[in-house]
Amino acid sequence: MGVKISEIVTKEEISAEALSGKTLAVDAYNTIYQFLTIIRQPDGTPLMDSAGNVTSHLSGIFYRNVNLMQNNIKPVYVFDGPRPEFKRATTEARNALKEAAEKRLEEARENGDFAEARKQAQLATRLTPEMVAEAKELLVALGIPIVQAPSEGEAQAAFMVKNKDAYASVSQDMDSLLFGAPRLVRNLNITGKRKIPGSGMYREIVPEIIHLDKTLADLKITQDQLIILGILVGTDYNPGGIPGIGPKKALKLVTEYKEFDKIMGQVSWNFDISARDIFDFFRSVPVLHNYSIEAPPLDRQKILEILVEKHNFSRERIESMFAKLDEAARKKKQTTLFGFRK
Repeated sequence: MGVKISEIVTKEEISAEALSGKTLAVDAYNTIYQFLTIIRQPDGTPLMDSAGNVTSHLSGIFYRNVNLMQNNIKPVYVFDGPRPEFKRATTEARNALKEAAEKRLEEARENGDFAEARKQAQLATRLTPEMVAEAKELLVALGIPIVQAPSEGEAQAAFMVKNKDAYASVSQDMDSLLFGAPRLVRNLNITGKRKIPGSGMYREIVPEIIHLDKTLADLKITQDQLIILGILVGTDYNPGGIPGIGPKKALKLVTEYKEFDKIMGQVSWNFDISARDIFDFFRSVPVLHNYSIEAPPLDRQKILEILVEKHNFSRERIESMFAKLDEAARKKKQTTLFGFRK
């Protein structure tokens, strides 16, 4: 879901070349959910193997990450730990929305409305524990490190960037900024065009980077004030935020009243959890300090076992991607040797 502050945040386009050589802390759940949502047939049906098992997430993990590795980008996937107790209401609300979408999906399919079916199928997307386990297995086989966060993956990724073990967090959600990520990369795993809601027009999707310090300077607020602004608009812990308050109005309140108690005194709070508890959680969320980002060895046989033998992926296509990795490694070695000689 994420906090909806995109319209007031300073964003810049960034190329894959600009990220070459950099380690990126990837919000695993957010990214895998993207793959499950986007990688589908025209009627909304996800990719599946011959036994009916969903494989969209595995396809995304393999092909998108090989593309990153070809560009010498080094992803580290950060997985969520147990969700905070006060996130339960959000989880329950999301499940209710998915159940409603599943009903509308069946109706759309019965009516032959493929466009509506695809839309509802995306809304009904679920990420199961089995999918998460298999995603981890494939990532390790690809030689990509994984970090298991004690709480929110976005917070752990932000900590890793602040700790200079990663260059930027990777997520579609702006919550990363509330957790203090110095740099946030969005749209890294999305390609092509996206339809603009309510119109027949499309816009090109390109990777973008958000620098937290520049955003705070442009908005003329502090990190604490950004957290309060996010709470006013709505976070995963108070979905929907304060009625009638969008990003611009929230920014006005924050800049005018400045302090937590004064700002919150201007609004009516109707959530089970207190605004102060949410604020304190963003400032001091539990994170793992003794993580490792050492890459495991690439295991081609394991990749073939997962994708080809278990899930019916094309061996020819998988091996063609191995060839691309070999070519990228060869070029990297040549560049390193050239740099050494120079």
